[in-house]
Amino acid sequence: QVQLVESGGGLVQAGGSLRLSCAASGRLFTLDVMGWYRQAPGKQRELVATMTTGGSTNYADSVKGRFTISRDYAKNTVTLQMNSLKPEDTAVYYCAADNTYWGQGTQVTVSS
Repeated sequence: QVQLVESGGGLVQAGGSLRLSCAASGRLFTLDVMGWYRQAPGKQRELVATMTTGGSTNYADSVKGRFTISRDYAKNTVTLQMNSLKPEDTAVYYCAADNTYWGQGTQVTVSS
């Protein structure tokens, strides 16, 4: 099993930045795709950004140019740097691995 522990959520003003981190532990040898999803109130969960072991990235159109995903393979962490935050970015953000393992979710609130 893989355990994902998230940190970095919080409250930030529009235009500000936050960095979300996810630390993975357990049986990590088979992990390929890691990334972030989010779910806003009344909305379905959506992909934010993912990165494969090979370094390929995928971003939602709504966050391109503002968010950056990175992975530190030595530390077994995945990070989401969020810049130029907008109120519509407000959501619970979930770390995910291979669409199989999920973190507990961390709240990101962007005030106007």
